Amino acid sequence: MFLGERPRLVQRINRLVDNEAEAEDLAQDTFVKLWHRQPRADDSVGLLYRTAHNLALDHLRAQKVRQRHQEGAQAEEQDDAHPSPEAIAATLERWGGLTAELDALPARTRRIFLLNRIEGETYAAIAERLGVSVSTVEKEMMRAMRVCRQWQRRHDEE
Repeated sequence: MFLGERPRLVQRINRLVDNEAEAEDLAQDTFVKLWHRQPRADDSVGLLYRTAHNLALDHLRAQKVRQRHQEGAQAEEQDDAHPSPEAIAATLERWGGLTAELDALPARTRRIFLLNRIEGETYAAIAERLGVSVSTVEKEMMRAMRVCRQWQRRHDEE
């Protein structure tokens, strides 16, 4: 039955989804779904078309949801890419305090922190570059991170 109805079924689905490859896939999904149900012979053709129609509509709904999510993500990216002057000023003001805290750190601690967090260097690479042990780098990073956490706690309370 499926092989005889397949060309018309694909054509009907294609009218809904407007994509030949997706119509072929949905026709195959219809066959698989009905194969598991094993309908009676007298209602199988009608059930075949109804199932195909429902699967096509489900596919279109899912496609719209994916499209909305993509559009929302793109809008967020654009918002993040072009923050308002007020947002920039607020961020600079907020992070200016942290910069002052980091500037108050000993020079080696500050340099280790910046090499790791800003430039992305590993502790081992920093240790080799500065001629100190990895343990020293770890201790200096703990000191810098403690300052950052304390600053964050103070500003989260405000």
